[in-house]
Parts: sequence; structure tokens; C-alpha cells
Amino acid sequence: MQTKAFSELFPLFNTANPETLEWLLSVGVEHEYPTGRAVLMEDAWGNAVYFIVSGWVKVRRLHGDDAVTLAILGKGDFFGEMAILDESPRSTDVVALSPVKLLSVSAQRFIQTLFKDPQLHHRMLQLMVRRLRLTNLRFQRRHQPPAVKLANTLVNLADSYGKLTEKGTEIFDIPYQDLADVTDISVEDTAKIMQKLESKGWANVDSQEKTLCLINLKQLTHLAGRV
Repeated sequence: MQTKAFSELFPLFNTANPETLEWLLSVGVEHEYPTGRAVLMEDAWGNAVYFIVSGWVKVRRLHGDDAVTLAILGKGDFFGEMAILDESPRSTDVVALSPVKLLSVSAQRFIQTLFKDPQLHHRMLQLMVRRLRLTNLRFQRRHQPPAVKLANTLVNLADSYGKLTEKGTEIFDIPYQDLADVTDISVEDTAKIMQKLESKGWANVDSQEKTLCLINLKQLTHLAGRV
């Protein structure tokens, strides 16, 4: 991958200097995982930072044999950055929701990069603060109706990872259980709301391509209470 394409794919590297990008690409390790494969086990956190070149993953919190999805990440995002600075025990893992391609950079090399490139360091802090703000907003919406909460989740996913098509904004067709977990509503409510969105013509699922097209993003944004 060329440095220009790399910086365009990952917002984290928008302000990084070319030398930083060239070095990261030279030390990065490519990985490919099929759907359902554990990309990062709980005991492996802290070893590297992972960048999603293509595909979708979910971050899960583990409770014995039970697991709850905390976040859904797509192309252009990254994970593992907090663990390289935190040596506390982990209780989460990352699983591929679709076939996924990753680029990993070891913890030591990534920390070296942050020290060498202040712009990259600052950009990472900005994106981490953005994640914290989204978490705070999710907490503030905990008492809102399920439809409003789910609309917010869909709009967030569309804003972060959506692909513009002639029909609308396309994202991965996320399983209802994972969608319910990250929205903090029941699976039953998730299924009912998604069926209603489809009946209204606001969304359309392509089971064969495993995509969800948000046809009327404007109405979804309105439902989410953002206008």
C-alpha cells in the first residue's frame, strides 16, 4: 500500500508526515481472518496496535462463557492503542464479523512512532477523545426509546464507515444480537425496529451481499434527535 492511500484510508494518519507513514508500512504485518475468527484474544491485548484495512470486527466484553459486544469497528479504524499503555488484565477480545484484513504494528514500534511524530500523537488523542464522547452520549441516551437509540447507532456507523451508493449509505449487515448489545436494547426490539425501518423504505438488507443500505439517512438522523 502506498503512503497516500494509507493516509486516506486511516483518518488517524491524516496529519502524519510521509516519513512516519513509510516507516509504519515497512514494519507493519498483514493479517487476514475469516468470519467468526478471534482476531485478538484477551491475553494478547497490549502486544500491538491493529489497523482495519477491510472488513468489520466486534469488540466483546467477556463474562465467563457469556460475551457482550461493546463496539463495532470497520475499515479505516484501529484498536489496541489503549492497551499498549495499560498493563492491567484484559477481559475483552476482538472477533471478525466478516472476512477482515488487518495491519499490525508492535507496541514498542508504535510508541516510538508517537514520540517521533507529535502530529500523529495529537491526532490519536483527538480520536480517543471522540470515542470517549460517543461513549458518554451513549450513556446519556440510556433512558431514551429503543428506536431513538438504534437510530443513533445506525447513524454513527454510517458516519464512521458508511459507503455511499446510488441507493443510499451502505454498511455491514450486523447481526441483531451485536446491534442490540452496542445499542443497549433487547434483540426483540432490534428485530422489530429493523423490520419497521425496512417496511418504511428507510433501510434495505441484502442477505446475499450481507449489507445494510440506509436509504433514508436524513429521516434516521431526525429520528435519532440530531436535527
